[in-house]
Amino acid sequence: MAHANRPRTLDPENLGALQGWLGECLGADALTIDKAELLGGGAIGENWRIDVTVSGGPQEGSRSWALRTDAASRMAMSHDRANEYFCLKAAHEAGACVPEPIAVSRDEDLIGAPFAIIGLLTGDAQGRNLVRDPLIEKNSDALGESLGRELAKIHSVIPPGHDLEFLDIPYTSPALVQVEQMRANLDKISEARPALEYVLTWLEANAPPKTRVTLCHGDFRTGNYMADAGELTGILDWEFCHWGDPHLDVGWFHARCWRFGTDEREAGGVSSREAFTRGYNAQSETPLDEGLIPYWEILAAARWAVVALLQGFPNRG
Repeated sequence: MAHANRPRTLDPENLGALQGWLGECLGADALTIDKAELLGGGAIGENWRIDVTVSGGPQEGSRSWALRTDAASRMAMSHDRANEYFCLKAAHEAGACVPEPIAVSRDEDLIGAPFAIIGLLTGDAQGRNLVRDPLIEKNSDALGESLGRELAKIHSVIPPGHDLEFLDIPYTSPALVQVEQMRANLDKISEARPALEYVLTWLEANAPPKTRVTLCHGDFRTGNYMADAGELTGILDWEFCHWGDPHLDVGWFHARCWRFGTDEREAGGVSSREAFTRGYNAQSETPLDEGLIPYWEILAAARWAVVALLQGFPNRG
């Protein structure tokens, strides 16, 4: 669904510069952008569907891609679309089920902001729809295992990573880094949040030590992947990708806030914990430490509370 009244960066009536750049970038003899349509979804990114005809080069043919640029509501703590692209590219090179990386530009003159072009996936990404999809419910553990395997592929990427020099490597326990970031963001909010401060103090006191550090998606949850006919088609939205403890992604995925009311399926509202863990451990050289997951679920709840507050104060994130 298009949202014509949203503030937007790309001008669909003025695509000449983008068209010329993209054709040159892809080594095409000729390239035409036939249509550009603003898509729904993405509170932080602005998403466009572009239908393209390519003559010559490796992408020859009629293509439909997604162009992602920053929306007006982007938080400072999230990556811009260029950096997000390189995170997705690293996961793609690790074999994860993600959109194909097509092209990226930091040149603001082309459309008014940095942007990335990636493959357009089929399916549904709406969390409330996915957890109630009869095809997923019928064979929920299959999707859970698939998601576990794909997350393990993402976690196979370790520092320093190719083209990921903009990501900071944790200097201490990744959990303490998360708590420090949450405290810093809470300080930007005018109203005191004593209950949340209490939880952060507990998280700080019980933080697991720095052990394994991997590429973390940072927002791996139901609502940030697409499924079609009950099967995973790709993992989306890499704005919060970082080097960290891989259990952060697992705790975030299992957190109750991302089950959309289907609490009996504890893995993202779509699967059992056992199926998700089975898929992850079958793919990963390092099995999950299940004893750590409860800690990271508590951290996930606190983190979501902080993010929600920042969304209420968009100029302070």
